[in-house]
Amino acid sequence: MSRNGFTTQLIHSDRLLGLEHGAIHAPIHPSVPYGYQDVNDLVDVFQGKKAGHAYARQSTPTMDALGHKICQLEQGVASLVFGTGMAAICATFLTLLKQGDHLICSRFVFGNTSSVMGTLRGYGIEVTLVDATSIEQVKSAKQANTKMVFVETIANPVTQIAALAEIGAFCRQEKLLYAVDNTMTSAYLFQPKTVQASLIISSLSKYFGGHGNALGGSVTDTGLFDWSEYENIFDGYKKGDPKLWGISQIKKKGLRDMGGSLSSEAAHLLSVGSDTLALRMQRQCHNAMSLAKLLDAHPKVAKVYYPGLADHPQHQRASELFRDFGALLSFDLVDGIDCCAFLNELQWVIGATHLGDNRTLALPVAPTIYFEMGLAARQAMGISENMIRCSIGIEDTQDLLDDFTGALDKF
Repeated sequence: MSRNGFTTQLIHSDRLLGLEHGAIHAPIHPSVPYGYQDVNDLVDVFQGKKAGHAYARQSTPTMDALGHKICQLEQGVASLVFGTGMAAICATFLTLLKQGDHLICSRFVFGNTSSVMGTLRGYGIEVTLVDATSIEQVKSAKQANTKMVFVETIANPVTQIAALAEIGAFCRQEKLLYAVDNTMTSAYLFQPKTVQASLIISSLSKYFGGHGNALGGSVTDTGLFDWSEYENIFDGYKKGDPKLWGISQIKKKGLRDMGGSLSSEAAHLLSVGSDTLALRMQRQCHNAMSLAKLLDAHPKVAKVYYPGLADHPQHQRASELFRDFGALLSFDLVDGIDCCAFLNELQWVIGATHLGDNRTLALPVAPTIYFEMGLAARQAMGISENMIRCSIGIEDTQDLLDDFTGALDKF
């Protein structure tokens, strides 16, 4: 397909696969096994000589249609879908890294991803956490056994933005895998391939699906990394085009062996939900910018964390890289105002842990999603003890602003 407009390409992706009966959405294929009249065809599918499906743990036609759509949006060569974003992340690390390898990781990553770093260390994989907003810190962390650099686009919840382009140039020069978690921006706001990303990881549960009704994750290979020079590829997967060796290994190990599979029912919900990705994100970004300005000027708010504000440390970087500034916004209340008491005064904002929903969600950060890591780790990530994180939705803008103003006026 030619490179048409983002939404045009997105909403016609399924239809142009040539679906039966003139369907415009890929159908749900709930079957677990897939049978063949000629068993030799089944053998060829197992051995990778012929395209097809054998068992739903690795693929279904519905999963493949969703992967095709994501691959188009991310401008990759192949995409895999998983049961959750965390399954996609773990599959990437555990199938491409081995004992004795070294991973450079942003220290500003999602709490569960941060927890995975401890798991990797337990398996004998070295991990160095760095301030990924600084290319110098990334460069200085490199060791002889470094295999991969992993960053997020916009960090949750403090909204730091990694030195994405500079890290990409460094990884290309040093022949390192460069994995970028694009969840917070999505393919609509940012194309990691433009900064030389090797692999793009996303939680489809968030902005891609958008409706808070299905879990899912994805890994896309951009085709920029030379897998023929990567020593961790098993000999059995060194078949055909070397550009597909990495994604083949992730599929075999992450889906077939580890079982991080996405159901066809969830794949269908995510695919249909994604049709409005651009429309939703335009409204969410507009609402987030409007609310950030209001909070930034309010005397009962100590600090606002949003890349769209001119005083954000990486505002210029965000302006150059992203289509818009995203819908994640955090802020600190002034001393003396209890976070939970404030949140309880909001009428339209839902107290919940999730991101990318159509509805605005908020929670106190320290006692919830980052409680387990402890005070010292929170401070290292720039998380204050009275921080509130908001995932901004598509409500009418003025209703949202009035809700926050009304709640603040009660303190």
